[in-house]
Amino acid sequence: MATTLIVQLTLEECCQRVELPADSIIEIVEYGIVEPAGSAPTEWRFNAVELSRLRRANRLRRELELDWQAVALVLDLLGEVEQLKDENINLRRRLQRFLEP
Repeated sequence: MATTLIVQLTLEECCQRVELPADSIIEIVEYGIVEPAGSAPTEWRFNAVELSRLRRANRLRRELELDWQAVALVLDLLGEVEQLKDENINLRRRLQRFLEP
């Protein structure tokens, strides 16, 4: 039987892995870019998906010289584009069934 490893990082561990200061990660959480478990920074736990999103947010900020509010908007728009791509693929598959002889 396979076991699933669930990553739960503290704020301090995230700071080290993403190479951002705690105040930046707190600001990222305030903008809703990530939503850690826990009610206060000392209790926050970040999973692997959130860690990946933190890294992506940091890269966007650094490479495009955006503020965190703009990064939040860009990530939301990129998420919508991905969702639309997935819907388009599904619709094309369904349409193809009707077009096949």
